[in-house]
Order: sequence, then structure tokens, then C-alpha cells
Amino acid sequence: MGRGQVDGLKTLARRASSLAAVLALAVLCFAAECSADAGVLEAARARGHLVCGVPDGPAGYSKLTGDGEWTGIGVDFCKALAAAVLDSKDAVKFQAVPPSDPFAMLKSGDIDVLTGEVALASRLEMEHGIRFPGVLAFEGQGFMVRRSHGVASALELSGARVCVTAQTADAEGVADYFGALKMPFEIVRLDRWQEAAAAYVNKSCQVLSADISVLAQARQQSGEPDKHMILPEVASRQLIGPAIRQGDEDWFSVVRWTLFALIAAEELGVTSANVDAMKASKNAKVRRLLGLDMDLGGKLGLGADWTQRVIRQVGNYGELFERNLGLKSPLKLERRLNGLASQGGLHYAPAFR
Repeated sequence: MGRGQVDGLKTLARRASSLAAVLALAVLCFAAECSADAGVLEAARARGHLVCGVPDGPAGYSKLTGDGEWTGIGVDFCKALAAAVLDSKDAVKFQAVPPSDPFAMLKSGDIDVLTGEVALASRLEMEHGIRFPGVLAFEGQGFMVRRSHGVASALELSGARVCVTAQTADAEGVADYFGALKMPFEIVRLDRWQEAAAAYVNKSCQVLSADISVLAQARQQSGEPDKHMILPEVASRQLIGPAIRQGDEDWFSVVRWTLFALIAAEELGVTSANVDAMKASKNAKVRRLLGLDMDLGGKLGLGADWTQRVIRQVGNYGELFERNLGLKSPLKLERRLNGLASQGGLHYAPAFR
């Protein structure tokens, strides 16, 4: 073999080696991108906190106070997730989302989860890549009347004038409800919610209709909350729950089972006050929930005691509901549909096993 041929082979070898190095670098870069584009669970741990998107209102779900603090059942649920994933309920940053498109920041990846009064809708899952891991609250469009009217049911509202906000679907809800019952009614549409509430207070209508949590706030702000009552019937129902992006099954499972853990804890009588004492329980369901005889947390990428952290720091579902929406809150809503299934409500958790 001549010298020229040898030199040519050496050149080819060098080129091959260089190509191999480039390919190796490309593989490493790709791996780095994959790592940078890791799931929410890994990303949150890398940055040291969750990023939770919340609408500013209504009160009870997610509301920014004058002191700059976020409150509400959606806010507390984000704290529960932080306790599960990062060991501390305070390892979360709250980001206000625009009311015009609350899902934009979720789709862009700027937030890890969206909570608050976020209604489950099929088009969001089918068209916009949003998933809903579960139901945090059962909401509905209700009716509020003065107690002096002596009305105990919406079935007694035949011929009533009903105030609603024009730019919402509330007018349609009222029409559908009374139309199905073939009851006469009159709708009074006001441009803004404040105007609708004021018209009701001024007795321009006998009934005020909106989401039950919004009615509860209006009742509280009336200055005479005991003189108004929210009737048991609802014109329409909504399922309220946390929303995440599609494509992250690990994160979906963490959010889903954290919600179930809150509900299961209430079902089993485990509270923020007694969770440590309950570790001595001989009840197999309690022991599995608390990770004593079964490590569900390991399968979720969490510690075995993750549910203990959540309950100890945030409470069970009943505690969340009562301090944000229930009788211990300014809204003073009864549990009704948001009660446990064993008590006539709709909430129950699958078995932890």
C-alpha cells in the first residue's frame, strides 16, 4: 500500500472519529434537552417549588387578599400538592392567570397546575390539550331569595323576576330550568354582576341567580346575610377541579391521588390534628392511606409518608372545604353535594391498595 493510500485512510479515520464525536455530542445534547423538558414532578424539584396558576376570584376558590395573600380551596389544594412533592406546603408560588384565557399559561408551560373555580369541559380536553385529574368541588348555578318571601324551594318561584349578569350563561340556565318545569318567569339582565346584585338588594327582582359561591359572597356583602337564603335547587351544575397539560402521566397521577388522599382522609376520620396519633391505628384502610403497610408514594415518585405530610400540613377535604367555602368561612355554605357520599354528598375516594 502506497504512502498516499495510507494518508487517505488516516484522513478517513479522523473524519469518522470526528463524526462519531459530533454524533455523541448530539446525543448528549438531546439527552440534556429531554432532561430540561422533564415532567412537572422533576422540574418542580429542580427549581424547589411548584408554580400554581389561580384566577383572582371568586372568593372561596382563589382570591388575592389586600395583604397580598392567596386564599381559597384551590389555593389550599396547591399547598397540598407542594407538601406531597416538596415536603412543604409553602414550596409553591402563585401566579395570577388572565380571566380572558386562564388556560394560556398552562398550555405554554408557565404554570404547573391551574386551580380555583376551573370548570371541567370536554372541549378543553379534546381541543386544547388540557386534562382534569378529578373533582375538587361540585358547583352550580343557584337561586337566592329573601327569607321574608317565605320561599323554601325554587319550585315556588313561579312568575318571579330573576336578576342575572348579561355576559354569562346564567340567563340561559334560568330559562332552561323554568322552561323544563313550564313555570312562568321574567329575566332581568344587567351588564355587570355588581349591578345585578344591587338590583336584587333594591328589590327590582325577587331572585338573584349565579354560581352558588358567588351568591354566598353577595349574601355576606349585603350587610344582612341572615335575611337571605340560597335555595337547595340548582339551575345547572359544574364540576370544578385542577387542570394540567396533557402528556405527563406521572404528574396526572400525583395530582389525582393527592385529591383522593384528601377525600379518603375525611372518610377515615384522619385530620390535621390526629394524623400522627392515627399511625397507631389497627384499621387496615387507615394504615394503607398513611403509607404504613403499603408504599403508594414510591410508585408515584413520592415518599411513603407523603399522605401524612399532606394531611398534617393542610388537612383533609372537609377541613379544606369548611375553612374556605363552608360554615367556618365567611361564605357559610352547607356541604350539600360537596359532602361525603356516606353523608348524602357526591365525594368518595377509591381504595388505597
